[in-house]
Amino acid sequence: MDVILEGILKAAQLLASLDSEVLGIALLSLKVSGLATLFSLVIGISVGTLVALTSFPGKKILVSVVNTGMGLPPVVVGLFVSIMLWRNGPLGYLELLYTPTAIVIAQTVIATPIVMGITIGAMQNLPANLRLQILALGATRTQMVRMLIREARLPLMAGVMAGFGGVISEVGASIMVGGNVRGYTRVLTTATVMETGRGNFDIAIALSVILLLFCFAVNYILTYIQQRERPR
Repeated sequence: MDVILEGILKAAQLLASLDSEVLGIALLSLKVSGLATLFSLVIGISVGTLVALTSFPGKKILVSVVNTGMGLPPVVVGLFVSIMLWRNGPLGYLELLYTPTAIVIAQTVIATPIVMGITIGAMQNLPANLRLQILALGATRTQMVRMLIREARLPLMAGVMAGFGGVISEVGASIMVGGNVRGYTRVLTTATVMETGRGNFDIAIALSVILLLFCFAVNYILTYIQQRERPR
């Protein structure tokens, strides 16, 4: 218990003193995870909507693959992204390995199936005749899709929170593709693992508390938006 209390006090001290290194790590964490979540939303919602509204052979298999990807281990993602970005890999010429961009790529791969799976479920849960009613009112197919997404906005917001939560808290892929380079690719999760390995439990707990505070703040904002949009 003493170690936990010391960690909480250390977190308060780091936040109060505006420690430059901790702030840099925290801001980088929000930056890479925020970008990864944004990219996953663009891909996941668009492809998920297309899959949900289209009938084609093998659809059930594809949905099963997407649902499996929702539980994709970050270390597996880190491994394959590392292979792709390795110096002798297919994308090695881009020299992205051990950069923040590499972390964004890995986290996007992790979050996209989560957002896509929730999008498919949300769109398929809408009334079956809603599409026909919208088209009967003279809407174009593009307008129909936009209206369906608007109707499914509440579960889609849950997808945003799930996607962000999945990437801000992962550590395996970030270490493998980012390298945990001080001042460059070190994020809150990788820094926590490093300090724990060194036996600096007070700093590790402090970083964990800061990570939890950031997660709560972001999810509170998203939940507020979601609940404000909820029909009364």
